[in-house]
Amino acid sequence: MSIPKKNPVPYRLLRSARATADIVIERDGRVLVRAPHAIPDERIEDLVEAKQYWIYKNLAEWRDLNATRVLREYRNGEGFLYLGRSYRLLLVADQEAPLLLSGGRFSLRRDLVDRGSVAAAKAAFRDYYVARGMDRISKRVAYYAPKVGVAPRKVQVRELNLRWATCSPKGNLAFHWKCMMAPQTIIDYIVVHELCHFHVLDHTDAFWNEVDKVMPDYRERKEWLRKHGAGLDV
Repeated sequence: MSIPKKNPVPYRLLRSARATADIVIERDGRVLVRAPHAIPDERIEDLVEAKQYWIYKNLAEWRDLNATRVLREYRNGEGFLYLGRSYRLLLVADQEAPLLLSGGRFSLRRDLVDRGSVAAAKAAFRDYYVARGMDRISKRVAYYAPKVGVAPRKVQVRELNLRWATCSPKGNLAFHWKCMMAPQTIIDYIVVHELCHFHVLDHTDAFWNEVDKVMPDYRERKEWLRKHGAGLDV
């Protein structure tokens, strides 16, 4: 954690081979400054100081958006999301697979909950989303990659902490398993977003122009994710 000398706002600094510096509010409310290797610390502190009003404004908005975050419990009738729809949970005893989606319900093996471990039940959902995500997201990457004009090497669906997706310098893509809770239109936005980073690493106007070429309504999809992203959780 870095704390600037001129500014009381705590932030985390991430340096990479990017052209410009920017500031983002992460999903957990932390302030992240992404900067090129060549920019000295003093200039980064000046940037944070200059953006002080923007930071506090967006932190206040983040708190408002997360105030309505849903805390789900692993009990009969609780709703869990898949591709933008909520499905009621049914705890069952006679089921080989840990979790199934069938008949308009999520069926979770009761013994996972009876152990008293939330981690086991959450792992069942995570594994379910990873398996379905590998198939669905890989197909969406294959669909959009030619439209963006890029050729990714590898696609993964896994835990990414505070990122919806990442694009590595080697051309590998990784998507958070929580993406599978969002509507298909939002998954497509996340896919196009990452593919466009093959052309432009930063979130500059040039980057958003690339997104706009493929997805002219990206602003609406981006706003949906900003407003509802906190609710995509198990």
